[in-house]
Amino acid sequence: MEIINLVSDTVTKPSKEMRQFMASAEVGDDVFGQDPTVNALQEKAAKMFGKEAALYCTSGTLTNQLAIKCHTQALDELICDYSSHVYQYETAGYSYHSRVGVQLLNGKHGKITVDDIQAAVRPDFDWLPNSRLVVLENSCNKAGGSFYTLDEIRPIRQFTQKQGLSLHLDGARLFNVLVETGESTEAVGQEFDSISICLSKGLGAPVGSLVIGDATFIKRAKKFRKVMGGGMRQAGIIAAGGLYALENNIDRLKIDNDRAKAIGDLLEKQSYVKSVAPVHTNILVFDLEGITSEAFIKKLDENKIQAIQISGETMRFVLHMDITDEMMNHLLKVIPNLLK
Repeated sequence: MEIINLVSDTVTKPSKEMRQFMASAEVGDDVFGQDPTVNALQEKAAKMFGKEAALYCTSGTLTNQLAIKCHTQALDELICDYSSHVYQYETAGYSYHSRVGVQLLNGKHGKITVDDIQAAVRPDFDWLPNSRLVVLENSCNKAGGSFYTLDEIRPIRQFTQKQGLSLHLDGARLFNVLVETGESTEAVGQEFDSISICLSKGLGAPVGSLVIGDATFIKRAKKFRKVMGGGMRQAGIIAAGGLYALENNIDRLKIDNDRAKAIGDLLEKQSYVKSVAPVHTNILVFDLEGITSEAFIKKLDENKIQAIQISGETMRFVLHMDITDEMMNHLLKVIPNLLK
């Protein structure tokens, strides 16, 4: 039995078919806009979301930071939930790159509402930052893969437009959401000024994310990408992995979501599990009882399973395409017998 890596869906490796597609990619100098595979990837992503343009970048952190930079200026403030990736896991890049503050909200399962946002908008006083940008994360990693539906997003969009606020979507795992809701990428695109999607998580590409928006926004983002050191040359080799992923790997994400739910149902029945957060997509977050996270991780290691503690006695499992049927069966057998 191979090691079963549940640490993250970032650990996925490109399939044989993806590697072959990448090896045959036509390339050029992307800084000059002359890499045909990068261009094809960007055009495909923009069309999927009904937007004018897209920009291929090395990471979701970069695409999120570019969006913040383009939507704000110094002395502005962004509004997001406390659990948001842009706050928790991007090294306070909003302050470093954009010189803006952050107004944190305590939403429910990582999700905020119009009322939450309205209460957070600053009055126009000299001694306060300017409310300028709202960031939503869909699905929300730290909140266990919870997600917004379009019916929940639309009132937020209407409010932000009325208030003159930009609305950005950190959609790193957006496709895990869409295979659950059945909503279209075009419908999502209508509700946001910019969208970031990750190609190297559940979609299985080795590198990269895209930021998507109108042509003026992307032109500005490309300049900031360059000054941040993000310009790439013959990037078509890695962009091809993302192109293959968008064309072949979206529908199968439902498998990962369903497997996470099955494991969540099983964990709820175990004496060593205090509680399991609602399982919405491919991420499982649960609290231990009667065993420390360190001891639990050791037990997992003994059974060739890898996972991480996210805080205290809170654990996380993430399902992804590299988990085989054999691995899944092993997990379902080990979990009830882990402490025996």
